[in-house]
Amino acid sequence: MLQFINDLPENIIGIHAVGEVTKEDVDTVLIPRLDDLVKRQGEINYLLVLETDAQNFTAGAWLDDIKIGLKHFTKWKRVAVVTDQKSVEWFTSHIFRFLIPGTAQGFPLDDLKSAVQWIAE
Repeated sequence: MLQFINDLPENIIGIHAVGEVTKEDVDTVLIPRLDDLVKRQGEINYLLVLETDAQNFTAGAWLDDIKIGLKHFTKWKRVAVVTDQKSVEWFTSHIFRFLIPGTAQGFPLDDLKSAVQWIAE
């Protein structure tokens, strides 16, 4: 399930992923928020708190996630992924940042505050 994170600066979209993440979650929670942020400020600062395994994303969720990433490809400014999954944190910090025009950084779950500060810069 994807849940919108409240109480973040207006220039950041925060999403909390827990349990199974479906295409419907991406379509109803993530996509409208990203589209709105791009309309408002022309760039995306995205905070993902990942408290589910990547394998809990359905195929439809992955496909929609890829499509929205490509749709707004030039708009990505900062992406922070907060997780206790060391492989995901490492991938975000060392590989993913080369796949988007903006910057990306992985953070451990117990360092959410630093992730929010970094993405808000």
